[in-house]
Amino acid sequence: MLLLAVDTSGKHGSIALAQCESHTCSVIEVVPLEGGAFSAQLVPQVAALLARHGFSKHDIAGFAVVAGPGSFTGLRIGLAAVKAFAEALAKPIAAVSLLEAIAVSGRARGGVMAVLDAGRGEVFAGEYVVNDSGVHLSRERLLTRAELSTYAAGSAVVTADRGLAEAARSAALTVEEIELPRSDAIARLGWQKILTKETVSPADLDANYIRRSSEIFSKSNS
Repeated sequence: MLLLAVDTSGKHGSIALAQCESHTCSVIEVVPLEGGAFSAQLVPQVAALLARHGFSKHDIAGFAVVAGPGSFTGLRIGLAAVKAFAEALAKPIAAVSLLEAIAVSGRARGGVMAVLDAGRGEVFAGEYVVNDSGVHLSRERLLTRAELSTYAAGSAVVTADRGLAEAARSAALTVEEIELPRSDAIARLGWQKILTKETVSPADLDANYIRRSSEIFSKSNS
């Protein structure tokens, strides 16, 4: 099964093409996308990626996309493209949380809190249990930096943000600092969701901003 993964959640993004069979995904290629130009790059880069490897869009059998948290504009671009592709091709979509990708990208097992900087002294925090059977979500929410030391007690904090890692260490938390996961990690997580039928239709695919509703409303109309 040919799987296309898309991540436009941050300052920079990427797309990945993977061949997935049984419980494994072999990544064919990862293509970086420059921040600030996702809308102009995404569709042409997908077309070029497929052509380089002798595929057409009709060979794609499924999609994985980062649904959040992240940039409001970036998320909308990636989700809109995947919606259009999946609707035209009638293929399944796996919506993947970037926090989930962070949680499983580290070595920590058991209770894991994945964190991303949300700006304004806040963090996006995802609480998971990671074990041999996979990753299991407890909850995702917005916390202040001060609250992080309280809610992360007893968990391993996993982050790709150096400032958050240093702050967590200064609060005597167990910390693992990683590289920010790319779309190849999104492809592997998405494939597991497709295997377990955790998919969404194009109509139901939506961004997971992990923001207060008033903030989302304000951002979407700015």
